[in-house]
Amino acid sequence: MQLRALTPDQLAAVLRGQRLEAGLTQTQAGELVGLLQKTVSVLETAPGGSSIATLFKLLSALNLEMVLQPKRTSPDSPEW
Repeated sequence: MQLRALTPDQLAAVLRGQRLEAGLTQTQAGELVGLLQKTVSVLETAPGGSSIATLFKLLSALNLEMVLQPKRTSPDSPEW
């Protein structure tokens, strides 16, 4: 299964959804990789200011990996 996120807000929604699917609270997910509950909360609500290292820790806690591929162009694709 691939999950697509084109914006920080979409990524936040994917992370939250995957955490809930795994049956983890924010505290439990954070404890798996040494993050505080409030750090997980920020990643799930306002990820724009989060560090890449913090993102990778949460990805690890949720048993996810990041895959980069060429972007599919479409009218709804944001330009950064």
